[in-house]
Amino acid sequence: MPTFELNLSDDVYAEFQQLADEEFVSEEQAAEDLIASGIEAYNVSVVDEEPRDEMLDGAENNMFDTAEDPGSIEDDRL
Repeated sequence: MPTFELNLSDDVYAEFQQLADEEFVSEEQAAEDLIASGIEAYNVSVVDEEPRDEMLDGAENNMFDTAEDPGSIEDDRL
C-alpha cells in the first residue's frame, strides 16, 4: 500500500484527530476514508454546465404577456 507524508496545521490536525476518535476505528482508516471521499467529491462530473432553478423555470412557463393590460381599465372603476 502506498504511503505519503502530509503536513497539517495544528487546528486541522486537531479536528482530524477528534473526527477519527469519534467516527473511525483508527486514524489510518479515517485518513483513507476521508481522502477517498474528498477525491470522489472532487471528481463529480458536471451534467448541466448552467444549472437552472426549477422554481424560476416554472415561473417563466407561467408568465403571461404584460404588453396588454391583463384586466380592463373599465374593471377598475367602482
